[in-house]
Amino acid sequence: MSIPTKRLDRVKVHGLRGRGHHGVFEREREKGQTFLVDVTLGLDTRRAGATDDLDDTVNYGEVAERIVALIEGEPVNLIETLAARMAAACLEYPLVEEVEITLHKPDAPITVPFEDVTVTVVRTREDLAGAKERPPENGGSAI
Repeated sequence: MSIPTKRLDRVKVHGLRGRGHHGVFEREREKGQTFLVDVTLGLDTRRAGATDDLDDTVNYGEVAERIVALIEGEPVNLIETLAARMAAACLEYPLVEEVEITLHKPDAPITVPFEDVTVTVVRTREDLAGAKERPPENGGSAI
């Protein structure tokens, strides 16, 4: 007998934009570049739908500000690291049970014509709890 999976509603914010200094190359760190982010939050919005009260859902404006603050904040080498930090920040909201972050780096230092580079990470509340319980593997990030 399988356990039914809980269906979650989705709140999406597309095209968040900020200027950051992330990357492994010195020129990326010095000049900076534009990063774009698409966020999908998985949560149960039934209560909010019934009460029409912001306290019963997630304030996506606040989430957007946190994501852009991470873009504009402390530089990291890899966009995988930045996306993981964004996912962890979203999961700090008690109603968010899962999150999908797609981080776009349209000005990545690639020597051939291209449109975009993206990294997508999907994390759940269980992933966050598990990361706190076990040490990072191979010296890497736990999340």
